[in-house]
Amino acid sequence: MSQRSSFFQDVYEVVMLIPEGRVTSYGAIGKYLGMPSSARMVGWAMNASHTLPKVPAHRVVNRMGVLTGKHFFETPSRMQELLEAEHIKVANDQIQRFEDFFWDPTKELP
Repeated sequence: MSQRSSFFQDVYEVVMLIPEGRVTSYGAIGKYLGMPSSARMVGWAMNASHTLPKVPAHRVVNRMGVLTGKHFFETPSRMQELLEAEHIKVANDQIQRFEDFFWDPTKELP
């Protein structure tokens, strides 16, 4: 397995632990994985995850709570629909009260 696909798998394992109704950021995942400057690589992993049904990619947003990955879903509104189904309000492509829903893997996971 290549180093890249191993990193992607590590990302997916973290994303699968995000509780329903919570979100995290690309950077928070990278930091948890010991690569604090890898937010962009986490984004690439998330963009490649849409064929993996167990990976809740809609729960990963940018550090400001913006749905930057929405164009990689079946439709541009699908990411917002999935978040709203989990009672997370989104307006203008940004999670409202982002800090209330933010899940930090460095604090939540061992």
